[in-house]
Amino acid sequence: MAMEAFEIITSGVHKSGERRAEDWIFERRLMPHIDAIAKHMKKYIGVSDMNIHHGSKLIGDFYSRYGRYNEALELYGRTLAGQEEALGVDHPDTLTTVNYMAGVFDDRGQYDTALEWYGRALAGREKAYGVDHPSTLTTVHNMALVFDNQGQYDNALQSYGRSLAGYEKALGVDHPSTLITVHCMASVFDNQGQYDTALQWYGRSLAGREKALGVDHPHTLTTVHSMASVFDNQGQYDTALEWYRRVLAGRQKTLGVDHPDTLTTVHNMALVFDNQGQYDNALQWYGQSLAGYEKALGEDHPCTLTTVHRMALVFDHQGQYEKALEWYGRALAGREKALGVDHPSTQRTIRCLIALHKTIGQTEQAHRLRTRLRVPNCPSN
Repeated sequence: MAMEAFEIITSGVHKSGERRAEDWIFERRLMPHIDAIAKHMKKYIGVSDMNIHHGSKLIGDFYSRYGRYNEALELYGRTLAGQEEALGVDHPDTLTTVNYMAGVFDDRGQYDTALEWYGRALAGREKAYGVDHPSTLTTVHNMALVFDNQGQYDNALQSYGRSLAGYEKALGVDHPSTLITVHCMASVFDNQGQYDTALQWYGRSLAGREKALGVDHPHTLTTVHSMASVFDNQGQYDTALEWYRRVLAGRQKTLGVDHPDTLTTVHNMALVFDNQGQYDNALQWYGQSLAGYEKALGEDHPCTLTTVHRMALVFDHQGQYEKALEWYGRALAGREKALGVDHPSTQRTIRCLIALHKTIGQTEQAHRLRTRLRVPNCPSN
């Protein structure tokens, strides 16, 4: 009976193709059932059954999507142990699980660990497939993402360059995988403040995606969204809002109003108003994204907590210090729980709280928080 319930639940979790807003909301409703099944599945630890290992992987995917990274790693770890025993350490399925675990470490901000796990996946895939196989290149691409997150931009561009050359050779210049790497290279230039170069690379990605996928495809809209962010960074606020509105209309039509990607656009429009000093408009749009994130992803998801943090910043800028303390406190508690104290996002909230306590003369509180700092100064999102 338990196994039948397990199969029913995991089949409900697995979705193919683009995920619409109702998929996220449906999965949120499944959460208590998923938790019950995951707890029950601990009884099968050590059982050599590939259906159990596959189901554990699917539930790990579920937890990863909702920012429950510790639980995701536990389930991926069980899957990995079973695959290593049944299939071997270099089997393609085993290496896929290694790749997924690396991705979770990246999401948690454990970048060195992520690179270590991606390195294992890369060595295995190069051995099994060859250096220019798309699966190998995917791991190279993912390692570039980690370097980008670390701020190691030269290493990121070098790894992206390798994956791009390989994709172009194996798949063609307009293949979706090729264009993903083009898009991500643009993101590195954006992070470096090389906005004109970023727009040039985003432009190549956009042209290719419009041609291959269509103007309202989610991947196309992702590039439009990123270009809007560059315009915001350049201080071209009206242009940024214009491009964000295009994305918002497309995502509402294609994905739904409560889809996380749609809500990210709402959040970023709030950022533009925030940067313009239009704080009331910013709070209105942040509030809309917050309500949607809580509904679709939950109160402690990293995306939800990013919006909470940004709302605290607005209250801080407005001089509403009591509200700012309250919202920073919520962001900090959630980020410590979901990501850990060492994660860059958690550290940003700590730094903002320290600055606010100093502003209002609460030096003792600021000093206590300073003992929890772990990383160099970071941007404030």
